[in-house]
Amino acid sequence: MSGLFGVVSEKNCSETLFYGTDYHSHLGTEFGGMAVLGSEFTRRIHDLSQSQFKSKFFDDCLQMTGKKGIGVISASEEQPIYLNSRFGPFCLATAGMVENAEELAAQLLRKGISFSEVGRKGVNTTELIGKLINQGTDLVDGIEKMFNRIEGSCSLLLLSRAGIYVARDRFGYTPFVVGRGPGSWAVTSESSAFPNLGFETVKYVEPGEILLISEDGVVQRKIGRKHPSQTCAFLWMYTGFPASNYDGINVEIVRERSGRLLARRDGDIDVDMVCGVPDSGLAHGLGYAMESGKPFRRPLVKYTPGYGRSYTPPSQKTRDLIAKMKLIPIQEVIEGQSIVLCEDSIVRGTQLKNHAIQKLWACGAREVHIRAACPPLMFPCRFNLSTRSIDELAARKAIRRIEGHDIVDVSPYIDPTSAKYEQMVEVIRQDLGVTTLRYQTVDDMVEAIGKPRHQLCLYCWTGQCPRSACRRTAIDIVETKKRSARSGAVDDPLQQQLW
Repeated sequence: MSGLFGVVSEKNCSETLFYGTDYHSHLGTEFGGMAVLGSEFTRRIHDLSQSQFKSKFFDDCLQMTGKKGIGVISASEEQPIYLNSRFGPFCLATAGMVENAEELAAQLLRKGISFSEVGRKGVNTTELIGKLINQGTDLVDGIEKMFNRIEGSCSLLLLSRAGIYVARDRFGYTPFVVGRGPGSWAVTSESSAFPNLGFETVKYVEPGEILLISEDGVVQRKIGRKHPSQTCAFLWMYTGFPASNYDGINVEIVRERSGRLLARRDGDIDVDMVCGVPDSGLAHGLGYAMESGKPFRRPLVKYTPGYGRSYTPPSQKTRDLIAKMKLIPIQEVIEGQSIVLCEDSIVRGTQLKNHAIQKLWACGAREVHIRAACPPLMFPCRFNLSTRSIDELAARKAIRRIEGHDIVDVSPYIDPTSAKYEQMVEVIRQDLGVTTLRYQTVDDMVEAIGKPRHQLCLYCWTGQCPRSACRRTAIDIVETKKRSARSGAVDDPLQQQLW
C-alpha cells in the first residue's frame, strides 16, 4: 500500500507535513516524497529501501516553505509527480493499483502523449493518472473521467494553487480522513497521524467523493457514490496502524474482537499462555487471552529500531531478512510451555515458519498452536500492491499439493465446513510444523470489523469484487495464467506488480 498526507495552514506547513507523512511509514518501504507550494512548487523524493523517512527528509523539511503541501510513503514508485498541465501546474500523489494501466498508457501514447517518469517497472502509474486527469474539462471533471476509465482503485491528493484536491476511489478500498487543527486543515490515510499534530477528525471521505481543501476550508466538489463502500478488510486485520480509525471503526478494537472470536471457536483449550506475533498480531492475541482467561505473555519481542514491516518490501529476500532479525525469542518465557500464537494472517507462511515457529521450538516450547486472524488467502490483491503472485500463497501451495496441479474453481477450499478445507488446513499445518492450526472464518472476521459484509472488500479470501470495478473475475485471471503457461509465455498477470 501507500500512505498519503496533506495539509493547508495559515503558516508554513512543512514541519506538520513532515511528521504527518512519517506517520504512514508502516504502509510502504520503497519511496517517500513531499511537495510544498509557496511562491513556487518545491518537491523532494527519496529512496527509502535502506533508510527511514525521518532521516532522509529532515534537512529537506527545514528548506521547504509554503502554506500547503502533500506527502506520500510509496510502496512501489517515485511520487509525488509534478505536471505543468493545461489547468496550471500541480503535484500529484496516489494510493492504489490500476489493473489496466498498460492498456491506458498505450492509448495515451497513440494520441501522442509522452511519459517522462519511466522507471524499472515501466510507466509511473501516478504520472499516468495525472495524464488521464488532464483529459477532462477541469480538474474535477478529469478526476471523474479518470475514475471511470481505470480498473482497480486510485485515491489521490492533488496539490494546486487553488488548494488540495482530495479524491477517494470509487469503491472506497483505501480510506481518507479530514481533520481540523488550529489555523489548519489536514487529510490523511491514517487517522493516527492526527492526535500528536493537534488535529481532530471532522469527516471520513466517502467513496468517489472529491473535496477541495484551501485556506477557506473544505468544499465538496463532487458527492460520493450512493452505492455501498468496499473498504479493504485487511486494513483492520493487518495493514492499518492500531490507533487509526477507518470509516469510524478503530483498528485495535477490531483486532481484540477478532482474537475473542478465535478463542470462542477454540473453547476451553489447555495451554499455558497466549501471545501475538509483534506488532500486528499482538491485539489479536490480547483479545484471545481476554476471552479465554489464559495469561498473555511475550515469548517473542520485536527489535523495533531500524526494522520496518517484513510484509511491505517487494523482495522476498529482504522480507525474510527483516523477519529473521527483528523477532527475538525469550527462552526463559518459552521453555516447556504450551503456547497459542496469534498471527494477523498467513500469506506465504515462510516467515511465520522460519522466523517465529522455529524459534519457539528451538527455545523448548512444548506445544505451538497457531491461530490466524484472517481466513486462508486465496487471491492476490487487485487494488493495492501487496501479495503479487497466486503461487506465493500458502493456501494455493497446499491445494496444488492436494490436487497435483493448479485448479480454477477453489470454492470447496474456501468453505470452512468442507472436507477439502480441512484437508488444506492440515497440509498447511504440517508444512508449518505446529501442533494445531486454525484460521478465522470470513463470517467471524466480518463480525469483528463490525461493518455489513457487502460494505467490505473480501476479494483476497473469496475472489469476489464488484464487476464494475474489475473487468476480469478471479477465474478469468487463473485461466489466463494457465493459457500463458501452456503457450510458454513468460508474462503472468498474477505476478506483475504494475505491468
